[in-house]
Amino acid sequence: MMRLYNVFMNKVWSFCYNLILSLWIGGISIFTFIVTPAVFRSFERDMAGRIVGKLFPGYFIYNLALSALALALLIMIRSFLTSKAFKFSLVLIICAIIINLFVAFKLHPDINRIKQEIHSFETPADDSPLRKQFGRLHAVSATLNLLLLADGITLLVFSSVMKKQ
Repeated sequence: MMRLYNVFMNKVWSFCYNLILSLWIGGISIFTFIVTPAVFRSFERDMAGRIVGKLFPGYFIYNLALSALALALLIMIRSFLTSKAFKFSLVLIICAIIINLFVAFKLHPDINRIKQEIHSFETPADDSPLRKQFGRLHAVSATLNLLLLADGITLLVFSSVMKKQ
């Protein structure tokens, strides 16, 4: 009876893990490919930047919470995965947590500080040092965001195909 319970709970935790990974992938995809472009199509550049800037803190907390939940659930389903899949997934999730912490508490505040100094992106001073610095940090942020998306997709694939038989 206890074995049956353990098998059932492993399946429940495995389902929850896959659900968290799906929310991770879906959240990043919707924000990156639907919400942000729609905001920038609908408003002038400065206003769109302010709107998206207001959404970012919640987005970063969402991503951080999901990666932390994924870590907890991965530990709970450890016996369900092959050793290689567990170790690889563990590394990917820890990397995601580190990236999310960096983006939320270092990179995004730096970007906000520079945005406040620029005042407006409507004026054509594209070659100013602040604009260049903003562009570099924005590129890093966008790259890390896509890396987190790829990380989540990889985790979901591994979860699906690398289970013990």
